[in-house]
Amino acid sequence: LLFFCQHMSQAFDKMIKQLSLEPVSEDIFLGESTDLLGTGRIFGGQVLGQALMAASLTVDPQREVHSLHAYFIRPGDVNLPIRFEVERVRDGGSFTNRRVVAYQNDKHIFTMATSFQTPEVGFEHYDPMPEVKSQDNFLNESQLIQQIAHTLPKSITKRHLIDGNPIEIRPAHPERFVTGGSYPAHTYYWFKANGSIDSENALLHKATLAYLTDFYLIFASLFPHNQGCFDPAMQMASLDHALWFHRPININEWNLYVIDSPNASGGRGLCFGRIYNQKGELLATSAQEGLIRNTSRFGSDK
Repeated sequence: LLFFCQHMSQAFDKMIKQLSLEPVSEDIFLGESTDLLGTGRIFGGQVLGQALMAASLTVDPQREVHSLHAYFIRPGDVNLPIRFEVERVRDGGSFTNRRVVAYQNDKHIFTMATSFQTPEVGFEHYDPMPEVKSQDNFLNESQLIQQIAHTLPKSITKRHLIDGNPIEIRPAHPERFVTGGSYPAHTYYWFKANGSIDSENALLHKATLAYLTDFYLIFASLFPHNQGCFDPAMQMASLDHALWFHRPININEWNLYVIDSPNASGGRGLCFGRIYNQKGELLATSAQEGLIRNTSRFGSDK
C-alpha cells in the first residue's frame, strides 16, 4: 500500500510540474512531457492543460477561462520540449480571447482558441446529475488492472501499477473498456486528484480538469461495436477537443464524469462529457471527436 501511495503522489507531483510551464518570453512558454501512454506519443490531455496554462499566464488573473476549443494536428514526441506561442487576439470590456499554437522541431502539433470572462451574475440552470452509484461502489484503475494485468498491454500495466496515476479514477463499467460487446455508448467515472491542489489556485484546478477530460472520453464510441478498447488493431487518437467551464471545480474532492457517444462514422467517434460535483451541480461540459480505426476489420491504416 505504501508503495502505491508513494508512486501515486510522485505521478501527481510530476503532473503539476508539467503544468507549471517555463517562460521563454512574455508570450512564449516551454513544457515538458511524460510518456503516460507508453507509446512515445504525448497524451492529449497534457497538451490541453499546458496550453490552457500558457494562455492564462497572458490574461488578467481577474478574468476566468470559460471555454477552449482545440485541434490535435500532429502526434507529439515525449522526448522533445513543447513550445507554446500565445497570440493576444483581443482584450475586450468583459471578454479576453487568446490563441495558442504548440510546436516541436518547428512543426505545428496543436492549436487552441480560448476565451476568458470577468465573473458576473446572470441566469442559472443546468441539466441535473443522473442517478448513479457513488464512488464507494467502485474500484480504482490500479485495483482493477491488478485483477486482469495478464490480459492488457504492458504499457497499460506499467502506468497503473509502477508509474502511478496523478488522478484517481473509479470507472463504473470497466468491462466495457476491456471486452468487446454490444454495450450502450455510455459510461461514467468518479475522479479526484492523488494529491492536493491549493484551493485558492482556481486556474490549476481548471488546468487539471482539462488534463483529465481526455481520459477515456473517446472510448465510449466503441462500446456498441463488439470492440475492445485495447485491441492492438485499433488506431485511436484525439482529433479535436472542446471544454466549457460553467462553475468552480475542486479537484481535491470526488467529481463525476458522465460520458455519452451519440455518433460513430467515417472512422471517427463523437463523444460528450458532463462533469458534476457531489452536490449535483454541473461544473463543465466536454466534447471530442477522435479517430477510431480498426485496421483488421476495415483495412485502412493511412
